[in-house]
Amino acid sequence: MQTTAFQPEHFRRSVLAVPPLARGVNDKICPTENEKLIRHIEAGGVSMLLYGGNANFYHIRPSEFGDLLEMLQDVAAEGTLVVPSVGPAYGTMMDQADIFKKTSYPTVMVLPTKAIMTEAGLMTGFRRFVEAINRPAVLYIKEEGYISPEGAAELVRDGLVSFIKYAIVRNDTADDEYLSRLVTMVDPKLICSGIGEQPALIHLTKFRLNGFTSGCVCVNPALSQKLLKAICDGDFDTAEAIRKIFLPLENLRNEVNPIRVLHEAVALAGIAETGKHLPLLSGLTDTTADRVRATARELLAATYS
Repeated sequence: MQTTAFQPEHFRRSVLAVPPLARGVNDKICPTENEKLIRHIEAGGVSMLLYGGNANFYHIRPSEFGDLLEMLQDVAAEGTLVVPSVGPAYGTMMDQADIFKKTSYPTVMVLPTKAIMTEAGLMTGFRRFVEAINRPAVLYIKEEGYISPEGAAELVRDGLVSFIKYAIVRNDTADDEYLSRLVTMVDPKLICSGIGEQPALIHLTKFRLNGFTSGCVCVNPALSQKLLKAICDGDFDTAEAIRKIFLPLENLRNEVNPIRVLHEAVALAGIAETGKHLPLLSGLTDTTADRVRATARELLAATYS
């Protein structure tokens, strides 16, 4: 696992994959199947992994957090950057800080929540967490009302943020007043498009964001890497053509549930056995699973040249 500090140029060499977390009997984390998935992703040229929502870090047991960090560190390749997550509750992430600060991970993402919070309280909590681990953390902006562009810019100016994962979904990706304001206050090199392949082209061109995260990259990492390269090279026709190849599985994720569909797509495509969903999530119906299987296998086999 890479232990040197995150640098913005990393986003130009690799998509930031957001994998599911494989579990086996009695919901136990399965090192063997997680390693299979990681090797598949790395074989496609991807060297950055973010374990957050798709891995259901929202509902992991606090008692398994330390072993989970150790497992990911052990199975990732030497040059792979791994970013785990903490929270979303304040008490949870501060207890996790006691464990995380003893590791060599360069950064970690704070999971967002709007359940019981204010912006000022969030900023205080984020600041206290970063001070506790003594390294910057990832700020995940997922919906309106979580943090303002001004608040995000303050955290960045104070050196508390390694990068921002921006993932507010819009009906029209190009029409985003919040993001337009954010990129005037925070260097876009520190902001990563956080909603997969679909908005990546617009986010990286119109708003000048620096790279993108993806769940579907876990199915076909080499193709997602080609999309990133095409955008960086200014070959937007190729980028658009590749983006459309990912659309069927992304549409299923949007229709059913992004986390549940990706978790099962990895298994149904034969990449790794991800196991049952950790509660409070549940599995897909047989009919939906059949659709996911066909779509995931089609994406796995897809190429572009």
